[in-house]
Amino acid sequence: MNIYEFGPIKLLVNAANWAVTHLSALLEPLAGAESAALAVIALTVFVRGCLIPVGRSQVKATVTRQRLAPQLAEIQRKYAKKPEELQRRTMELYKTEKASPFAGCLPVLAQMPVLMAVYGLFVLQRIGGEPNELLGHTLWDVPLSSKFLPSLFAGDATLVSTLLMLVIMVVIAACAATSRKLLMPPTPAPAANPASQPAGIAGEVRMPDLTGVTKVLSFMPFMTAVIATFVPLAAALYLMTTTAWTLGERLILNRIYGVKPGAQTEVSSQS
Repeated sequence: MNIYEFGPIKLLVNAANWAVTHLSALLEPLAGAESAALAVIALTVFVRGCLIPVGRSQVKATVTRQRLAPQLAEIQRKYAKKPEELQRRTMELYKTEKASPFAGCLPVLAQMPVLMAVYGLFVLQRIGGEPNELLGHTLWDVPLSSKFLPSLFAGDATLVSTLLMLVIMVVIAACAATSRKLLMPPTPAPAANPASQPAGIAGEVRMPDLTGVTKVLSFMPFMTAVIATFVPLAAALYLMTTTAWTLGERLILNRIYGVKPGAQTEVSSQS
């Protein structure tokens, strides 16, 4: 099944196509042939701006986890040899504080259809049964439809397209490195090896070990730099812009809400 044929996603793609087409025409007197590429960046900024509330909910969830970190560490210290009790006490703490280890996840999932639709605008060859006009434009004579790595293997890559892709990859990688260093979100430390934990009380909710997931996700932005070499240039511009926006947004929101740098290791370092 083609996800872009799904009704709501298809509607969002058509709306994004209408927006970027008119935005490109509006920018043409100022940017000339590069107006479409500039429209891609402008549309990405606009969409990410509309999704700021999602970023705000994520940061609030981070603040909550940091606030609970000392109590979680104390619970782990006390009940490290009693996995069942540790699980129960941990979930009781979250319940008492009206918090959740998954806080901030649902808003992230809610934004996915929007970002998926915007991304589809830059990779689909046809939209609404018509050729995707956006991909017919160029940036410094490099077609927005061109995919760098396939072009390189085919011997069609030019000096300009190579330098352009290097800039995109450097920006994405730099944002990824900065994000991983400063913004890796805190996760509650695992109670014990799950295999060693007893079955527990029926219906008891166990605290999941999110440490491995968090570490894997922290490397995902670096994969974005690799993905950029396989997708059309328009999509690569989108990936670069959204990665840079994510970093800037999180740094600003962290400052506003008082997220403490390095607090993500507090739980594990005290255990």
